[in-house]
Amino acid sequence: MSEPIPAKTGQLYKYCIYTANGGRVEHCDPYGFQMELRPGDCSILTDLYSYKFKDEKWMKNRTVGFDSPVNIYEIHAGSWRKKGEGQTDWYTYIELAKLLIPYVKKNHYTHIEMMPLSEHPFDGSWGYQNTGFFAPTARYGTPDELKKFVDECHQAGIGVIMDFVPVHFAVDYYGLKEFDGTCLYEYPNAAVGESEWGSCNFMHSRGEVRCFLQSANYWLSEFHFDGIRMDAVSRLIYWQGDEARGVNGTTLDFLKVMNQGLKSLHPTAMLIAEDSTNFPGVTKPVDQGGLGFDYKWDLGFMHDTLEYFQSAPEYRSRDYHKLTFSMMYYYNERFLLEYCHDEVVHGKATILQKMNGEYEDKFPQARAMYLYMMAHPGKKLNFMGNEFGQLREWDESREQDWDILKYPLHDAFHRYMIELNRIGQENDAFWHDYDPDNFKWLDCHQEERCIYAIKRKGKNKNFIAIFNFSDEEQE
Repeated sequence: MSEPIPAKTGQLYKYCIYTANGGRVEHCDPYGFQMELRPGDCSILTDLYSYKFKDEKWMKNRTVGFDSPVNIYEIHAGSWRKKGEGQTDWYTYIELAKLLIPYVKKNHYTHIEMMPLSEHPFDGSWGYQNTGFFAPTARYGTPDELKKFVDECHQAGIGVIMDFVPVHFAVDYYGLKEFDGTCLYEYPNAAVGESEWGSCNFMHSRGEVRCFLQSANYWLSEFHFDGIRMDAVSRLIYWQGDEARGVNGTTLDFLKVMNQGLKSLHPTAMLIAEDSTNFPGVTKPVDQGGLGFDYKWDLGFMHDTLEYFQSAPEYRSRDYHKLTFSMMYYYNERFLLEYCHDEVVHGKATILQKMNGEYEDKFPQARAMYLYMMAHPGKKLNFMGNEFGQLREWDESREQDWDILKYPLHDAFHRYMIELNRIGQENDAFWHDYDPDNFKWLDCHQEERCIYAIKRKGKNKNFIAIFNFSDEEQE
């Protein structure tokens, strides 16, 4: 009989599983707190409680932000900046904190949203196809170093939100797929078991899956994240995200129970839904018949504004009410306005590139669009690079084109965005987004002239924004 091997921190391990049909498979620990960097696939024994947070004041005073400024800077940790010769190496969580925190403060953002940090094998999945749902990716360091990153953000007055993926998982052999030789976590039927991304869909009717996905609570509890943005919520509402297939009752039940539990444990943490459907009550509490999120991304606002500013001014009278339509449904949910990573990849062009006109013409268009976004009710989110007019689509393998700031138009645009964010952060007229008395159309019927006027009401100061989106000077 072999002697037991004493367990110690840093030790690599796997599970060896003998299946019912006589096969043998090896998997990483689904609940492991640390993993090797790809292509390694071992789990690592970790002391989860060695780091001591120093953010007591932040955690005590933290709020969901309904009546305070929320302006989120979304980043991909591996491509915001890179280091080394040829700028090919990742910054660690600790190194990133030293660069990112001053930048976020200077640019007057209130929160950082990190694209998924749970371990994943393929860089090109951006973290949305996981193998380690409890393990921070080793690309940027250890669990303790991620805790220190969040801690230092908090001490600097910055909140940190993490993307969370409750819908699907990576198909790599050492992950969750056919864990015991059978479809344990996923659907056995490929028609519903395989996602549009080629990954495996979780079978949320199973108790073990529901328990496993309480990893959402783990990230909020152990790493002090200030919220989670749940990816692909439409796939939790409808079968395969397709309204024609009908509501998926088991996934909705799972979502409600999880959100209700998270809010009871973390009442001041943000729960944010990335949801493209019109399903009602996404941001209503569960006990009032809703899904229990605090915020929902307003994807309709995003599409309508970008389409409007892509069109030539002579067509904007035709499209005039693309900009007013969002306020027709705005008070149905607590919406968050976003220009996220999905809008600057896969041939869609960057935000600045989308603007109508030649190179020089695009900057005043983008300035006007972002001013309209600030004047419009709703919390805000902007993806890295948008703030200085990135002209190359985002690529996870390359850092942002920081050298572009040496060009006067880009530098001036960046300074404009900093000032716009400052005004939004310092004036409460832009915070009380869900109070109908806070917003008023002063004029939204100048279809031929493409003029709009908005009033935002604050306690001590009101703001009026007047827009001329035609190509003519007007009195």
